[in-house]
Amino acid sequence: MNDDYPVTLSIEYPQRSLNRLTSALRIFTVIPIAIVLGSIAGASGQFSGGGGDRATTVAVGGTGLLFLPPLLMIVFRQRYPRWWLDWNLQLLRFGNRVAAYMALMDDRYPSTEDEQAVHLDFPYPDAKEDLNRWLPLVKWLLAIPHYVVLFFVDIGAFFILIAAWFSILFTGRYPRGMFDYVEGAIRWHNRLAGYAFILVTDSYPPFRLRA
Repeated sequence: MNDDYPVTLSIEYPQRSLNRLTSALRIFTVIPIAIVLGSIAGASGQFSGGGGDRATTVAVGGTGLLFLPPLLMIVFRQRYPRWWLDWNLQLLRFGNRVAAYMALMDDRYPSTEDEQAVHLDFPYPDAKEDLNRWLPLVKWLLAIPHYVVLFFVDIGAFFILIAAWFSILFTGRYPRGMFDYVEGAIRWHNRLAGYAFILVTDSYPPFRLRA
């Protein structure tokens, strides 16, 4: 396990009072941007109208994170197209901004472009030098211990979010210890995604919340 893990995430702690009204209604205010994220990250649907020969069908959907295409390219060509990595990086950044907003860590509405308070990054790997061409086939299996641990980490984060919600309503502040725990849980999920799903590193993710 590498102390300087290549997938990095930090969320700026708000050194100010958070908006109590939007925090109280966060489960509702997040809906529009969550729909936007869902339309990009793999949600799909089909709507039909009219009848007979004049029937009209409209399909909508998103591609989500690219997993299988990079896997195939790494295995068969030992390449990772740069624009595929850029797509995954930008989609993860957007998703993390929405997650941080939903977790009450920032009261600014998530931007589709600007980083705001959420900083996520990982390097572009040299597929021939940095990545084992066969490891992507079993990373999902090797990551099983993380799935188990993260199940309990997420349960803890859920109850912490409830406590943080009450704290913000009464004091306008997000207790720093609670903030650090939730940030760590989100960071852990991103490290796992970088290793097992978007395949940007072969370094096994550490079992820790801290950076």
